[in-house]
Amino acid sequence: MEGKSSSEEIAHEFLPFLRIYKDGRVERFLGTQVVPPSIEDPKSGVSSKDVVIIPETGVSARLYVPKLIQNKKLPLLVYFHGGGFCIETAFSPTYHYFLNDVVSQANVIAVSVDYRRAPEHYVPIAFEDSWASLKWVLSHSKRGGSESWLNDYADFDQDFLGGDSAGATIAHSMAIRAGTNPEQIHGVKIFGAAIVHPYFCSSGEPILDDKFDIGSKEGPAKLWYCVCPSTTGRNDPLINPTTETNLASLGCDRVLVFVADKDILRDIGWVYFETLKNCGWSGVVEIMESQGEDHVFHLVNRSCENAVNLMKRLVSFLNMKRVQSIP
Repeated sequence: MEGKSSSEEIAHEFLPFLRIYKDGRVERFLGTQVVPPSIEDPKSGVSSKDVVIIPETGVSARLYVPKLIQNKKLPLLVYFHGGGFCIETAFSPTYHYFLNDVVSQANVIAVSVDYRRAPEHYVPIAFEDSWASLKWVLSHSKRGGSESWLNDYADFDQDFLGGDSAGATIAHSMAIRAGTNPEQIHGVKIFGAAIVHPYFCSSGEPILDDKFDIGSKEGPAKLWYCVCPSTTGRNDPLINPTTETNLASLGCDRVLVFVADKDILRDIGWVYFETLKNCGWSGVVEIMESQGEDHVFHLVNRSCENAVNLMKRLVSFLNMKRVQSIP
């Protein structure tokens, strides 16, 4: 019997996410659907459109505006989707409908960044794409950008970062960069960051076996080594904020961390909260835990009581006002 061709031989398998074949082909099992943007979504009234941010790489984003603008500037949310750096997009039904809800209920402008994914583009590409996207968005603070929705509607004194899972990890990293490189974002000061069920890893012993189970304690760390082969390990500050030497320079005033009771990442979320609270950072950090829930449950069932409560807390956070200092 002839052996399998390289197009059939499996190099790595990370179920239920994806399978990588020896010829480089990638087969994804989740997060592959896309939905188009819409003008006045019939349920939320939110309008959306897609824009290309970096033509050379195809990095793009979906922009959202609420129905009721009323000739005033609105808070701006730059959002990074989750999916372990390897699945989902900014155009998936999961994130499109979730952000329709956020934009409608909070009455904000949103930019959902579609960064390139591993394994075709290994981390840190996702972080670099996200930083380039954030710079593009904030370039509109000087009315020098090409996107009229941002020029006309966004209040750059009330700007927020947000993300869930891997997207929360990216949002945290963007806040670090904003604090250490303010000149690259035109001096804009991020007001707040919503860090939802962050995909962080804690320090630990080397991983000895190759078996992958995302639901196991070692699952997130094993996936991290897959999506970021160049990593220095679980102490890499990209995935372990407790090792970040610039943590006290976090470039925002407020952080709201969300964790879920049954999430295997719950404990590291609490560690992040405590570390941020005690690192010398001058901002305010809060945390909300959803009891009896698992990782990103609010994306799976947006109408359950805990998801509704999470949304209410997020909306309240996005509607907070920065107190302007009196000269």
